[in-house]
Amino acid sequence: MTKRGNKIWNGNVRDAALSILMEINKNQAFSNLLLHRTIEKYEIQPKDRALLTELTYGTLQHRMTLDYYLEPFVRGKLDSWVRELLRMSLYQIIYLTKIPSHAVVHEAVEIAKRRGHKRIGPTVNGILRSVLRVGVRSLDEIKDPIERIAIETSHPQWLIERWIASFGEEATREMATQNNIPPNMSIRVNTVKTNVDAVVSELEAHNVQVRQGEIIAECLISESGNPGSTDVYKNGLITIQDESSMLPVYALDVAPNMKVLDMCAAPGGKTTHIAEKMNDQGEVYAHDLHEHKVKLIEKNSERLGLSSIKVQSGDSRNLLKLYDKESFDRILVDAPCSGFGVIRRKPEIKYHKNENDITGLLKIQSELLHTAEQLIKPNGMIVYSTCTVEYEENRGMVENFLKEHPTMELIPLPNLGEIEKLQMQENTLQVLPQHFGGDGFFVAALRKKG
Repeated sequence: MTKRGNKIWNGNVRDAALSILMEINKNQAFSNLLLHRTIEKYEIQPKDRALLTELTYGTLQHRMTLDYYLEPFVRGKLDSWVRELLRMSLYQIIYLTKIPSHAVVHEAVEIAKRRGHKRIGPTVNGILRSVLRVGVRSLDEIKDPIERIAIETSHPQWLIERWIASFGEEATREMATQNNIPPNMSIRVNTVKTNVDAVVSELEAHNVQVRQGEIIAECLISESGNPGSTDVYKNGLITIQDESSMLPVYALDVAPNMKVLDMCAAPGGKTTHIAEKMNDQGEVYAHDLHEHKVKLIEKNSERLGLSSIKVQSGDSRNLLKLYDKESFDRILVDAPCSGFGVIRRKPEIKYHKNENDITGLLKIQSELLHTAEQLIKPNGMIVYSTCTVEYEENRGMVENFLKEHPTMELIPLPNLGEIEKLQMQENTLQVLPQHFGGDGFFVAALRKKG
C-alpha cells in the first residue's frame, strides 16, 4: 500500500480493513458491498477474508464503545485515519483474544509509519501501550441508564430513546446487543426445482452443514461452509435470503395463475420467492427505481430458472401510466425504509442516519401505498413490509393509510398468524432481531373491500 493508502490491498489484512473503514466513514459506503468488492477484486484468500470481515464489522459494530475506552488516553486532535487505526487495534485487543496484544501494537505502529509522518508511529505506540498498562475504564462509570445502553451497545442515544419508547428498556437492550452479533447465513430452497431434503444432501456433499430454519419451511440456516460458493447455488437450487425477509411473501398468499406486482423489487429475493410460490405459473411484474438493480432481478430469475417474472425500471409511484386500475390480484410494497432492522448486516447505518432520514421516507412510503391501492383489484390484497423497527414507518404508516383509504382494511396475516414464534400485534407483525435470529422486519396485509 502506498503512503496515502491509494491501494487497498498489499497482502496486509489490517491495512485493507483500515482502508475499508476509512471509505465507509468518508463516503458513507455500505460495509457489505465494499467488503465484497474488495474480496472479489483482490482475490483475497479465505483465511485472510475471515479476518478482514471480522476487523471491519467488529470495529464498526463497537465504534462508540471503543471511543469511550480510548478517550482517557488521547491528548489533542488526531487525524481521522489515526483514530480509525486505534479503534481497530483496540477492537483486536479487547474482543479478539486469540491475537497477542503485542502483535496488534506492532502491526498498528508499522501501519502508522507507512501512512503518516514519523511522529505518528510513536503516538500510536504510546496510546496502545498505555491502554495495555492501565486497562480500559468501566462502563459502570456511566450513571445515566440510557446513555449506558447507548455506549455499551454502540448505538446513538437518540435511537436508543426511540426504541425504549416503542419497545421498553429490556427489549431495546436485547435488540441493540443482538445487532452486534453477526447473523447466520440463511438460504431459501427453490421449490420449483427441488425440495429441502435434496438440498440438504447436496450441500453436505459440498461440506456445507445446515439446519432447518426457525419459521419458514423452505428456509435452511448455514452452520458451516458457504452455500453461495457451491454448485447448488450456481444451478439455481437455492437463494441467499434472510428468514425474516421470506415472511412478506408468505403473507401475500399467492397461487398459480395470479397477476402479482412487486413494486420495490431489487435485488429480487422476494420477487423470485413469489414466482416460486406460484410454481412459476402466472405473471409477476417486478419494478425498481434503478436500472442496474433491475438487472440483478433478471440475473437472479435466470439463475433460478423462473420464466414468469417481467422486470422494468422506473419510479413505482408512476405505475398507473403502465397498468390499468384494479388489475392486480396481489401487490407487494416492500418499501424503502430507514433499515434499522438490518444493522447486523450494515452496522454503519446506525451512525450515518438520523431522525430526519426517517421523516423523509414517510412521503415515499405513503405514495407507494396510494398507488398500490389504485392498482389492486376488489378483494385483492396488498402486503406492506419494511426492514425497519420504526413505528412511523410501520404501524403508524398503516394506520394513516387506512384513515385516508376507506376502501382498504387491515386483515390477519395469511399463513403467519398460527406460528408461535411470531409475535402479532393487532394483525400486524413486528419482528425484532432477538425474536428468532432474523432481521428486524414489519409485515401487514391490507385487503380492498369488495
